[in-house]
Amino acid sequence: MANRALIEQIKQIIPPLTPKMHKGQAGRVGVIGGSQDYTGAPYFASISALRLGCDLAHVICEPGAGAGIKTYSPDLIVHPILNEKDTPDSIKSKLESIVSRLHVLVIGPGLGREEHMQNAAKVALQLAKEKEMYVVIDADGLYLVQNEPDVVKGNARAVLTPNVVEFKRLCESQKVDMKGEPSSFAPALSKALGGVTIIQKGSTDLIVSGDQVEEIKEPGGLKRCGGQGDLLSGMTGTFLAWGKSYVEGGLDGGDAQGERIPESRVPLLAAAGASILTRASSHIAFGKLGRGVITGDMVGEIGAAYAAKFGEEGEKGWKGAA
Repeated sequence: MANRALIEQIKQIIPPLTPKMHKGQAGRVGVIGGSQDYTGAPYFASISALRLGCDLAHVICEPGAGAGIKTYSPDLIVHPILNEKDTPDSIKSKLESIVSRLHVLVIGPGLGREEHMQNAAKVALQLAKEKEMYVVIDADGLYLVQNEPDVVKGNARAVLTPNVVEFKRLCESQKVDMKGEPSSFAPALSKALGGVTIIQKGSTDLIVSGDQVEEIKEPGGLKRCGGQGDLLSGMTGTFLAWGKSYVEGGLDGGDAQGERIPESRVPLLAAAGASILTRASSHIAFGKLGRGVITGDMVGEIGAAYAAKFGEEGEKGWKGAA
């Protein structure tokens, strides 16, 4: 279980539910992914971002993926614009107007490894860095980082969410020695990549952000479904969007109770919050359905998991805006 101090810090960056807010203030998250073969991953990432509580979720994908993703939910804003004939310059011109409306990018779910999709991820990372946006990098977005680490190196606003295989490949690409104490691997990888935040997924989740380390032991379900990592990346995106507004004082006027959370702490808190809720959603869904549980069942439990872990106090986190 997460320690109480960590939970209270996460609550502090969660915006209140209040009629004074307008659409978009509680987060606009963009997912870049979705290719001919992979349409489920960007859906799970974007719908989980919405289920946690961001206001708007955009999916930026290949034309062949767009029609399918649109049928999954009318709540998603789908941009099927990433064409195989695109050059990096044409991708940039297409992305700029969309990205300028967003708080956070989640790069990688269903991205695939085709050259134009990898180029799209690279351009998106460059745009995000120019605009000082937070980014979450997952799945085949991590394949890009593995091959071209400079796209993320030194970016303190980046959160990487590798599974066991992806983590091993990243360590190998950065020449991180994996023969010593396992708990030292993620800190070494974070350091090698210039202080990025890493969620090392496993039986417990180890979160490292520069010199900051948290271990999440929240119980999960006993079945590991494909797509569960997409929930993690999508919810990390929402927490980062909330953290961005918190840091900028956009919803509390800089008048929140308690000691202010420093900006350097936000990526770790976002990662921890998403880890707790992904595991809790899995636990609740598995308790109801056992072996029959699938990722879509977990999406339906995000609200219950939030209520259980952050409760009503989370709705009042920013007193100045209530």
